[in-house]
Amino acid sequence: MAAAVVALFIQTPPANAQGAAPKPSSDAPLVSRGEYLARAGDCVACHTVPGDRLFGGGRPMVTPFGTLYTPNISSDPDTGIGRWTADEFYTMLHDGKSRDGSLLYPAMPFASYTKVTRADSDAIYAYLQSVPPVHRPSRAHELRFPFNQRQLLLGWRTLFFRAGEYQPDPSQSAEWNRGAYLVEGLGHCTMCHTAINALGGNSRSKQFQGGLIPLQDWYAPSLTSNREAGLGDWSIQDIVGLLQAGVSNRGAVYGPMAEVVYDSFQYLSDDDVRAVAVYLKALPAHSGEVDTTPPTTAVTEEKNRLFPLGRKIYDAQCALCHADQGQGKPPNFPPLANNQSIQMTSSVNPIRMVLNGGYAPGTMKNPTPYGMPPFAQSLSDEEVAAVVTYIRTAWGNHGSPVTVKEVNMLRTAPLF
Repeated sequence: MAAAVVALFIQTPPANAQGAAPKPSSDAPLVSRGEYLARAGDCVACHTVPGDRLFGGGRPMVTPFGTLYTPNISSDPDTGIGRWTADEFYTMLHDGKSRDGSLLYPAMPFASYTKVTRADSDAIYAYLQSVPPVHRPSRAHELRFPFNQRQLLLGWRTLFFRAGEYQPDPSQSAEWNRGAYLVEGLGHCTMCHTAINALGGNSRSKQFQGGLIPLQDWYAPSLTSNREAGLGDWSIQDIVGLLQAGVSNRGAVYGPMAEVVYDSFQYLSDDDVRAVAVYLKALPAHSGEVDTTPPTTAVTEEKNRLFPLGRKIYDAQCALCHADQGQGKPPNFPPLANNQSIQMTSSVNPIRMVLNGGYAPGTMKNPTPYGMPPFAQSLSDEEVAAVVTYIRTAWGNHGSPVTVKEVNMLRTAPLF
């Protein structure tokens, strides 16, 4: 949900590209429903290498514990899931267990997918069985000891996994419950927007309060509905616009969220996206997501050192699009003044935005997005630190200065 993260999205080939003919289906509406739900679950993002064949797997996921490689989930009978039954597929989603009973690593969001109904699981299964087979053996994970011992996952599951389909809350509206089902289940939003602890699990007490995404070195902002870092003062329409088009009057999506919008949310119905917005806006408020404590003498001195240089760079490089006082030119150029994502305690996203630049995703409702050039090659670490410090502390923004060291550590971070 950030309005200051670098744009990067992946275009995947259509379902019938570069592969054998799909399996015939006797229930076209079920397959169509499954395709929609697979979009909602953003299955393509992990199970398709950019530019390669759909659902052929093999995409590397670098974690603090080693590298995982996503499996082939195409309809190939030998290397994909072509011989799986609907029951086996549901067991995988609901219980986090593969066809042979082995426990799945939690990079697969089965802790969220367990909430998916059996009917929706069967529809997704029917769709995956209909896509062209890709004959590619799944690649073995490269995990360090002891993380390569799957039996240790029993401990992780005891701490962090609770199986069970989503149960509607009778005290809430049908729209709210639909949004909750999509956000907590197929959308698996907590995977990014909740901090990951040392064991690779999400703390239930900190759900949706934001956290660093270790796979990608991005910060997924808080979604809790306070005015500091959440969606409390966003309108429903602004949230809908951000999710469906990738831009709204309040900001634009970049980085990993741009990929989610491109591959998933732009294809969802207006009613479903609105339901998600209604649920997100109703999340309980939390404090502490922005550091509002008085700055120390050292912090003030650092700001005073960098601020004049940052203002000079901003006036020369940024003001043309983001305006003299940081008010931006919505929806194409997000405002920087009074922008929650600029001011958060974490400065990762604005640093990466200046270093890497990027575009919001090209979507059906925003087919020709505006973008920002990268400055990694033209600005030094000190100059990037200066301009980010400026935008975090100018115009009444209450972010803290950033250091040259913070910029240098992110200069070589992966783009996605």
